[in-house]
Amino acid sequence: MAEEKKTFYITTPIYYPSGKLHIGNTYTTVLADAAARYHRLLNEDVYFLTGTDEHGLKIEQKAEKLNVSPKEYVDQMAADIKKLWADLEISNDGFIRTTDDYHEKAVQKIFQKFLNQGDIYKGQYEGWYSVDDEEYFTESQLAEVYRDDDGVVIGGKAPSGHEVELVQEESYFFNMSKYADWLLNYYKTHPNFIQPSSRMNEMIKNFIEPGLEDLAVTRTAFNWGVPVASDPDHVIYVWIDALSNYITKLGYMSEDTTMFDKYWPANVHLVGKEIVRFHTIYWPIMLHALGLELPETIVGHGWLTMRDGKMSKSKGNVVYPDTLANRYGIDAVRYYLLRAMPFGNDGIFTPEDFVSKLNYDLANDLGNLLNRTVAMINKYEGGVIPELKTGLTDFDHELVQTAQDTIATYNANMQSMHTADALASIWQLISRANKYIDETTPWTLAKDDSKAEVLDSVMAHLAAALRVVATLLQPILTQAPHKIFEQLGLSDSNVQIADLQFEDLPTGGKVVAKGQPIFPRVDVDAEVAYIRDNMTGNGGKQTRSTTNPKAPQKITTKDEIVFDDFEKVELRVAEIKEVSAVEKSNKLLRFKLDDGSADGRTILSGIKKFYPEYSELVGKKVAYVANLKPRKLMGELSEGMLLSAEKDGKVTLSILPDEVVAGAELG
Repeated sequence: MAEEKKTFYITTPIYYPSGKLHIGNTYTTVLADAAARYHRLLNEDVYFLTGTDEHGLKIEQKAEKLNVSPKEYVDQMAADIKKLWADLEISNDGFIRTTDDYHEKAVQKIFQKFLNQGDIYKGQYEGWYSVDDEEYFTESQLAEVYRDDDGVVIGGKAPSGHEVELVQEESYFFNMSKYADWLLNYYKTHPNFIQPSSRMNEMIKNFIEPGLEDLAVTRTAFNWGVPVASDPDHVIYVWIDALSNYITKLGYMSEDTTMFDKYWPANVHLVGKEIVRFHTIYWPIMLHALGLELPETIVGHGWLTMRDGKMSKSKGNVVYPDTLANRYGIDAVRYYLLRAMPFGNDGIFTPEDFVSKLNYDLANDLGNLLNRTVAMINKYEGGVIPELKTGLTDFDHELVQTAQDTIATYNANMQSMHTADALASIWQLISRANKYIDETTPWTLAKDDSKAEVLDSVMAHLAAALRVVATLLQPILTQAPHKIFEQLGLSDSNVQIADLQFEDLPTGGKVVAKGQPIFPRVDVDAEVAYIRDNMTGNGGKQTRSTTNPKAPQKITTKDEIVFDDFEKVELRVAEIKEVSAVEKSNKLLRFKLDDGSADGRTILSGIKKFYPEYSELVGKKVAYVANLKPRKLMGELSEGMLLSAEKDGKVTLSILPDEVVAGAELG
């Protein structure tokens, strides 16, 4: 009898389809997708749910403005959201809509159960309501209060910034206060229930200790919702309706509870910090009142914001995921979101940071490691990956140890959904593998036939490192890992993260004859301008950047100097004879130069990240400052300074024509 797999049930919030989803919304779904893919690669039985929350006054009003029925409106919005997730290769197993018939029937039964138990009672509601937030507020909870000349409150703004209106209507209330002590005790006995832990403190201090208020759970002012079966003038207000989706999709309150019995309780509810209260106060109380177990963990992540605050169409600073994915690929978007967002805290999106991560992390670090490895295996091994024999160089052990440490650190971080840290550990291995090339200098080994076995081992170590990298990247990136396996001539079918070992490199794989860049570098100025130009505002109209990066701009200069000062600087020509990395430095390259003298000179330059293929610089003619006082860098003497150009963080060495003679003076 086959062993029953461990289950893993993860959910996103169900998205309110009042407008197009931006990259902030997308982060939640991509994070959940990465977790789902990771647990599948641990050979677990995963169920990943997302969906749409389709009822409420705002939807009713939106549809009315568009002259369509609410159902017609949400049908189109749900289709658009499903398409977006498909385009981003989101691997959800289920998609729920709160207008689904089975869900509405189950919600009515849940409401009736609460009513029968005495958890719900009818009363009169009077208070402040935000249509945009679908949320009630007390006066003390408002971020801003409007008063008339007599000091009477006449309106205000919710914490979200949306206007509130005074609502007076008959309503059913859920007796939340009755369960406050139970909930506090649950928090104390389940310290990992809310992550990060700071969110639990917020719930206790802001909502429970001041006195947990009963929750209005029906409305009579509009019709677009699930009607109370025993009192159809009332529609069930958003939170019982929306929160119940996590169990109704599994068949709770239906004739077939097979999936519910299998997957509940959920392992992770993943939500944005703005709805943590509903998921960590109201939802646990509702589940407890139903006699059900609570989810293992509720993760309340931060917002992906812009420099000027939250994304907002009115600010013209909204970035849409399909805009980025269509131009830079799905993997670039997924990588950025999961690397740029710190666990639990807010992240800041900038076009410059997005392009930088694409160029340096993906194109330079990962892409060049693959390109160099494939090229060298073709050049030195006839395209065939040799057998892995570790210990033949002084650098093998550190590379293998880094890979083992990376696997352990990565797994710990992915289990806790710290994807930025998990990716950082992968990039440590990528950096170590790039350094390993510089340390072992395969091009030198290839010149000595007696070093053939060592050269074979070096190539195998590089292939093994890339195999580990590609395997660990599978939950994060949906396309690049397959391309890495394909270029290395290795199969990626049934490649599991569970029990991954550096040493398990298959022998005899034939790499592609010519590798193609999996992440081509892009022009920084052009792409930053493109992203800025595609930020939308003013009702969805595009806003153009106020400056044209291609237009002439005034150059800001340093203080002027006189000719006598310039005459003090001696600029000369040198030919690069050797280039090597400075040990224990991530920035410095060591240049051995023919400067026309008998002994030549050595100059250290911090341009390593801009020239990952720095061996290609050998033979180039460069300009340098010859009379700069020598100084020590990382314990080594640097005798001058190479001239380079820098713009927007990119450094380019000043290469001179071949016909210029080494030692010649420039002036």
